[in-house]
Amino acid sequence: MSEETQKRLRSVIPPLVTILLFFIVWEAGCAIFKVDDFVLPKPSVAFQAYLQWQHAIWPNALQTLFTTLVGFGLAIVSGVALGALIGYSTLLYQALYPLLIGFNSVPKAALVPVFVIWFGIGTIPAILIAFLIAFFPIAVNVATGVATVEPEMRDVLRSLGASQFDLFRKIGFPRAMPYFFASLKVAVTLSFVGSVIAELGASNRGIGNMMVIASSRFEVPLVFAGLLVVAAMGIALYAVFALLERRMVGWAYRSSQ
Repeated sequence: MSEETQKRLRSVIPPLVTILLFFIVWEAGCAIFKVDDFVLPKPSVAFQAYLQWQHAIWPNALQTLFTTLVGFGLAIVSGVALGALIGYSTLLYQALYPLLIGFNSVPKAALVPVFVIWFGIGTIPAILIAFLIAFFPIAVNVATGVATVEPEMRDVLRSLGASQFDLFRKIGFPRAMPYFFASLKVAVTLSFVGSVIAELGASNRGIGNMMVIASSRFEVPLVFAGLLVVAAMGIALYAVFALLERRMVGWAYRSSQ
């Protein structure tokens, strides 16, 4: 077995074992304490519900994935642009950062009824909530990365005749890339949260809408089956961006022995 294969196994086996142990403890806890499936279904029961209703789950799951990715894509574009501007200009940093903090403090769930009034029930409110909840970590991390260039490096480049824009282009923005990719892993999971929150009351499709319908029919195992599908999609996208992070900015991390 090659060294590269051993490294991959060491990175894959621990999370798989942890997930397996989590489901075993969940299953055993429900069996030992005789928890009713109406209150907390066992993983095996939730999986049975998934097999029974997968023809209805996946169209809704793909709708949730679509709204999440669209909102997340908008958050990347706008978050990188605004974060770079704030990090580039000290004046903009001081002027806009408090506004960003205040805006992020507003509960996004409270905006769902407003978006329903503006855009009606459907996909748009879910996209906007996914966008808003993912935008802040991307913008803040990019701004932090751009703004935290070492003073010594700034002084050296300025002594060589570099302009402020040269500092941003050659040092600030490349330095922000590890922050940017780290924020993507957080933001993509938050986008799922935003999409499902919006779908709970502002959509006629998606996992959130399916969960509301299932709850109204007291089909709690179906609710948990939907939650597990969302969790699986979130883990998959997190893994994709973690791989991109290692490929694109692996130079910023010490290699583990």
